[in-house]
Amino acid sequence: MKKSWSCSWICPLEVIVQIRKLFFSSKEKMAPSSPPAMNMACARQGRLRQRYEGCYRLVSGCIPYMIKEDGENSSSSLQDDDHVLERLQVLMISTPKRSDLIFPKGGWEDDESIGEAACREAFEEAGVKGVLSGTPLGEWIFKSKSKQNSCGLQGACKGYMFALQVTELLESWPEQTTHGRRWVPVEEAYGLCRYDWMREALDKLKEQLLFTAGDDLRASPSPELDSSAGLYMVMPPVAEGAVALC
Repeated sequence: MKKSWSCSWICPLEVIVQIRKLFFSSKEKMAPSSPPAMNMACARQGRLRQRYEGCYRLVSGCIPYMIKEDGENSSSSLQDDDHVLERLQVLMISTPKRSDLIFPKGGWEDDESIGEAACREAFEEAGVKGVLSGTPLGEWIFKSKSKQNSCGLQGACKGYMFALQVTELLESWPEQTTHGRRWVPVEEAYGLCRYDWMREALDKLKEQLLFTAGDDLRASPSPELDSSAGLYMVMPPVAEGAVALC
């Protein structure tokens, strides 16, 4: 009789213990785990915040550039504008299923300035940061790649391009799986450009550099591999009318 009485108490206690175990184990599974640390920002997707001007989608981009150092030349040759342009290199990016190259650009969104959009695209597509010119190289009308063969203004874009003096090359960037990058001499870049407006932008880049740079540009160092600094800096615009817009 005594043995039966003790079992009648032990069995309910075991049931309670098992219920508590099940309750807390399921609660731990339901608790949200901490997200993994991200070492790289994600690229923006979609067009919910896209800016438009009439029928035109507004686009902002840049030509990333550097002046290649040339330690073999004398100081007198460094003052030669033609020699500076010989050392000018621009960064171009590849796109899937195409053999030609382009410059980083993309939609200008409603929560950023046009300069911020250009620098964001340079970071996302080319993995570079640097000093952005405050004056655009120009304004061009073109069609998006997917609407090249469409009639009318479908897919029409109004794009603004800037010069970006690269100070940092990132080892990884958000869209590196779809965009490779390549430094090319500016004269070689003309032959790699997909569209005429890109070649016009290169002309404007050379004009702007020679007009605004002075001796400081000629001594610019090569970009460093570093991702710790801010995304960009904006240089003040040049005098009004110095660079004609298209």
